[in-house]
Amino acid sequence: MKKCSEKAQADKALLLDIIGQIVKEKRKALNKGILLLSYEYDIPSSSIAQLEKGKRDVQISTLWKLVNALGMTFPEFVDEVNKRLPEGFKLIED
Repeated sequence: MKKCSEKAQADKALLLDIIGQIVKEKRKALNKGILLLSYEYDIPSSSIAQLEKGKRDVQISTLWKLVNALGMTFPEFVDEVNKRLPEGFKLIED
């Protein structure tokens, strides 16, 4: 099994940071705190908080649910993430 390179780790951290930024921006635009969002949509507040800080790689089902709670479709969210990533971004090395 290959050990992740420093570049791969940095790329993953960038992706998680961007996802967290978007989630935080959308949540604040709805004028909702983490605890309220957590309560309304049954998503652990710790997951939301860590995700917003770029410290958590959540399951896709949790992310999908959170994105919907923020008023977006999953494809809209992915498009927003793609717009913020550097051109040609990949998590794997060729």
